[in-house]
Amino acid sequence: MGLFSMIKRQLLKVIEWTGDCRETIAYRFVVPDRYAIMNKSQLTVREGQMAIFVQEGKVADVFGPGRYKLDDIKNVPILTALMSWKYAFETPYTGEVYFISTTQFTSQKWGTTNPVMMRDAEFGMIRIRAFGIYTFRVVEPAKFLRELLGTKSNFKTSDIVEQFKRLLITKLSDVIATSKIPALDLAANYNELSEMVQKSASVDFENYGIELSSLHIENISLPEEVEKTMDTRTSLGVLQGNMGAFTQYQAAQAIRDAAKNEGGGIAGAGVGLGAGVAMGKMFSDAMNSDAKVTNNNAGDSKGGFCSNCGAALPSDAKFCAGCGAKVSAGNVCECGAKLPAGAAFCPNCGKKK
Repeated sequence: MGLFSMIKRQLLKVIEWTGDCRETIAYRFVVPDRYAIMNKSQLTVREGQMAIFVQEGKVADVFGPGRYKLDDIKNVPILTALMSWKYAFETPYTGEVYFISTTQFTSQKWGTTNPVMMRDAEFGMIRIRAFGIYTFRVVEPAKFLRELLGTKSNFKTSDIVEQFKRLLITKLSDVIATSKIPALDLAANYNELSEMVQKSASVDFENYGIELSSLHIENISLPEEVEKTMDTRTSLGVLQGNMGAFTQYQAAQAIRDAAKNEGGGIAGAGVGLGAGVAMGKMFSDAMNSDAKVTNNNAGDSKGGFCSNCGAALPSDAKFCAGCGAKVSAGNVCECGAKLPAGAAFCPNCGKKK
């Protein structure tokens, strides 16, 4: 009776893992020294977990979510096939029990530590940086234990994310190179690139018993020089056909910046004065240009315009050089208005003829 009480006292009744650490992927269950896993013990596996029994370095059995009584040989068909389990828990279990989390490990960050080289048809060889997030989970606990866990008592995301990050960067470089998407169009193809990288990297993740559930590219940044070139091209495209207004705007900006330079002293005043003179000249040139256009439209000679074709006539012309028509006394005034025959004054501007 005393021996029975001692065995009962040393019986480990419940085997379970209640850890709530979101970063723990695997946990080795610790059996207290004064306890033993024997017949009548119970195994509780919660949702999002898998339990693995290991005996003599081999995976003996894998249990999914549920509650198991380790007193029924039907509950452990693989365990009983091993020599050390021939007594069906009548002797203490001397192996190990691992709990594997099968939940999604979300918002895992990845990014380029160093720039990645890319050959672009328009800009040539350029360096890019990229970053984003991904999600993974364990789908094959036994393979995960063999390939990654080994004999570690705890396995966290920090033990593997660096390796995953390098893997993803390598896949990203290959995908960008094979896709041949121009650098200017990378931002418009984040979804397509993300899917391609995920598909390419999934095979490597599966080798560890892990599923790459999702991957997202949040940003791909180009070198500063390329971004400045893009901005310049955009500005020129917007201002195309109105360069005079753009020049005036630039001059006005220069004057404003010079005016803000209160500590510039004489040098600052000189800069401001120079900018002002330049600005005045620009406005003057623009106005003169407009005036020339108006004058060209109105005629550049005192002879007026041909009443037949409208070409400008020198003051002593007798025939129009444009159409050959004979120049009549009644022509067109310098302001562009037609003059009735014999008119002494222009009916539009009142100038004497």
